[in-house]
Amino acid sequence: MKNYLNFESEIKNLEEELDKLKDPYNQAGISEVDTQKISKTETELNNKLKSIYSNLDPWETTLVARHEDRPKAKFFIDNLFKNFIPLSGDRFYGEDKSVIAGFAKFENQSVLVIGQEKGDNLDSRIERNFGMMRPEGYRKTIRLMLLADKYKIPIISLIDTPGAYPGVGAEERGQAEAIAKSIECCMNLSVPTLSIIIGEGGSGGAIALASSNKVIMFENAIYSVISPEGCATILWRDPKKMLDAAKAMKLSANDLLDLKIIDEIIPEPVGGAHRDKDLILKNLRISILSNLDNFKNLSPEEIFNQRKNKFLKIGRSDGFISNPESLSALKINKNNIDQVFKKNKNVFYLVGALILITALLALFL
Repeated sequence: MKNYLNFESEIKNLEEELDKLKDPYNQAGISEVDTQKISKTETELNNKLKSIYSNLDPWETTLVARHEDRPKAKFFIDNLFKNFIPLSGDRFYGEDKSVIAGFAKFENQSVLVIGQEKGDNLDSRIERNFGMMRPEGYRKTIRLMLLADKYKIPIISLIDTPGAYPGVGAEERGQAEAIAKSIECCMNLSVPTLSIIIGEGGSGGAIALASSNKVIMFENAIYSVISPEGCATILWRDPKKMLDAAKAMKLSANDLLDLKIIDEIIPEPVGGAHRDKDLILKNLRISILSNLDNFKNLSPEEIFNQRKNKFLKIGRSDGFISNPESLSALKINKNNIDQVFKKNKNVFYLVGALILITALLALFL
């Protein structure tokens, strides 16, 4: 049974009509298949899909990113990677089933694969905690990322989470610290790291694994600091204003590419990734291959600096920086400091004298 979003009612009607036309054993009994009408309906359906999906607003994009039938991390791991060996546990507390992680082969190259998994049905969603990771999940990924870094193995993360799990137990076990450590670990790695946002990229739960050399998004995925409903509740005290919130947050792939938050958009089939899973697999494979090839001839230091520069440049205007690529140096120019001191020497002496007099008065009065 197909699942339809609330703006897909016309698509639903056309597909139901198409199914009836293709079924010769309909309610009226055995009848001939009208191929001409089938062809006409298929054309109409394709045109309707293109019309709707080329004009999605940010809230509709959010609904597509959350679609029940959308391919999840496990689907991509099963179909893109060979000899996948899942590894469990954080060596501190336990196993977090909302994240699948392990080593595998991608086009004969060893990689570490990390996938935030939401689940495909109600039972698996409950087991996977709807893709919301707990502290032990982040600590597991840190353990494996450090192992991959030691053996010079590239890391590929598949991001799909509404956010980190906000439960009491998770907070007691150090949720914020685990996320911060995960970000720190991602930034310090010397191996190439790719993060692909395949559905929802929500809050710190996503950025904990998306601090990568390349941040890539599916065309109808979202990436935001908070959900549109949460933002609307905080700003307007009305969760129904999620469309206004979604527009203001710039959470779509095109907006984020313009802001240089992400590096690449992977095109989806018309109507969303769930309508042609073979095509989205092909597009993702091409993207991963291309990006891994770009890092083959770079040294560990160059890979580290590329990642650092990428994040240091976010939100900076070119007018304030003559050479953005030199940000990785982060060195203090001693000569400039000396010049500032010489020009304002009298001011520094006066301020120092005032501080000394104030301290003496406080002691003796």
